[in-house]
Amino acid sequence: MDGFGVVGGVVAESGVGENGGMRWTLLDSPIGIFSVATEGGSVCGAHFGLVESASETPADPIAARAVTELRAYFAGELTEFGTPVRAPRGSDFERAVWREMTRIPYGETLTYGQVARLVGDPGAARAVGVACNRNPIPVIVPCHRIIGAGGKLVGFGGGLDRKVKLLELEARVALQQAWS
Repeated sequence: MDGFGVVGGVVAESGVGENGGMRWTLLDSPIGIFSVATEGGSVCGAHFGLVESASETPADPIAARAVTELRAYFAGELTEFGTPVRAPRGSDFERAVWREMTRIPYGETLTYGQVARLVGDPGAARAVGVACNRNPIPVIVPCHRIIGAGGKLVGFGGGLDRKVKLLELEARVALQQAWS
């Protein structure tokens, strides 16, 4: 059992250092440079942009798998990540929100309020937004699938332009899959 209860990609409890043994790998993507951190056999971080210590050569087999899966995701060939991930930090509430993020089907969205209800705190829509902003592993743990009330696109750590691109990619692929 892992910390988020995720089947497939394992999102485990903390135990990863803040930056100690993390090794960063970068890849060029349709949303710009994207950096992925690994440590202890799992992905433990992701960042929109270049991390100074990142290498273009995957640091280990998990980084290689993550880069391969991310490239397939951005190409519209992968709809579910299988690379093990572990959040290095986060409150119980944040972890519950991150768990719910992993349950939102590819190509679909939920509102901050819907996620608040799913984690058992119907009045915590704003706190869900804070948890989204603190998500240490964006894209793989898909915070971009959470939107504002009435379908409004609000807030995204990587910028709303990236959120739009990710949602458009998933909508296009989901539609293609539904009609093929």
